[in-house]
Amino acid sequence: MRHLTLKTLTAALAVAGLSFSAQAADTIKVGVLHALSGTMAISETALKDMALMTIEDINAKGGVLGKKLEPVIIDTASNWPLAAEKAKQLIGQDKVAVTFGCWTSVCRKSVLPVYEENNALLFYPVQYEGEELSKNVFYTGAAPNQQAIPAVEYLMSEDGGEAKRWVLLGTDYVYPRTANKILRAFLKAKGVDDKDIMETYTPFGHSDYQTIVADIKRFAAGGKTAVVSTINGDSNVPFYKELGNAGLKATDVPVVAFSVGEEELRGLDPKPLEGHLAAWNYFMSVKNPTNDAWIKQWSDYAKAKRLPGQSTKPLTNDPMEATYVGIHMWKQAVEKAGSVDPDKVIAAMAGQSFEAPSGFTLTMDEKNHHLHKPVLIGEIRGDGQFNVVWKTAAPVKAQPWSPYIEGNDKKKDEPEKQ
Repeated sequence: MRHLTLKTLTAALAVAGLSFSAQAADTIKVGVLHALSGTMAISETALKDMALMTIEDINAKGGVLGKKLEPVIIDTASNWPLAAEKAKQLIGQDKVAVTFGCWTSVCRKSVLPVYEENNALLFYPVQYEGEELSKNVFYTGAAPNQQAIPAVEYLMSEDGGEAKRWVLLGTDYVYPRTANKILRAFLKAKGVDDKDIMETYTPFGHSDYQTIVADIKRFAAGGKTAVVSTINGDSNVPFYKELGNAGLKATDVPVVAFSVGEEELRGLDPKPLEGHLAAWNYFMSVKNPTNDAWIKQWSDYAKAKRLPGQSTKPLTNDPMEATYVGIHMWKQAVEKAGSVDPDKVIAAMAGQSFEAPSGFTLTMDEKNHHLHKPVLIGEIRGDGQFNVVWKTAAPVKAQPWSPYIEGNDKKKDEPEKQ
């Protein structure tokens, strides 16, 4: 009898093991690749949490192709070579069907060869410098013509203060350098002389902005000046604090930022920053039913999960919206294709649309792997939110290749077949 019991137990364990394997095979693994430590954690942690909320919601509604999504979370530690190694792990070892991740362009460019060589998919959710088009990447953030160029045009306008002199201030890596190359060419096309452009870069994690802010103050004495900031990560905190210390108000020298949103303002006293600007494709303060429902969903999730900071003061921002939209568009494309095969999903992504919290229906371009997005310019309020002072009437088609860079007119507006 004991022998039979052991046999029965062995059989039960075998069945349990088989059942577990079947269950494991019945999920679709998806990568979440973000800096959860280091200089970029201030910005990227919320994107990881938004990805997990979106995945949890999709699973609660039946998953994708009848399977639950299984997130594989990786911390790049703000270390770009490590990000490439972790991307290899996600694709080769974890066998993910898609990756949602990266913030900085240096991170994206580090992992790009990995995704191209393995014909794997990356959804990139942050505004960037353009000058890139990959078959294996879907860019759900803004291209320069959907953020940087409209922001500078606004500051040149009567409503924006008619700036004549320009400070291009950024973190020293590919996105700020390339974005400023485009902006310098644009400003020259508008008749701005080199002597009226000051260009300065600081390393990642830089914390002493006293000298730079003093230099800006001196430069601004030469005429109406605006600062275009491509500072990324936690360096934004000491930069804005130094602006406040120096008494440099938006009425004196307005700053427009491309990487500062609601989340980055969390650690600052926004009062001295009132009136400074940010250009994005979404702000938490926009009023519409879709955004109201999304903010409530995020607030409920943040409180239920006791997310640090977010559970007491839930905030949404542009890259969080781009993450949310990207995951839903990937789901729609997989269901249209009936497969997670990258080539089939790539084909099915063309023309996908989604009603976004911005209040606009966003569409994935038929060819160029970029979203058609609205452009919004917001002024910082005393409560750390933004008043929208200007926006486009409709979504704008992205230009991956800036017309202000010589030779771009000959480049194709669709990825090369590999």
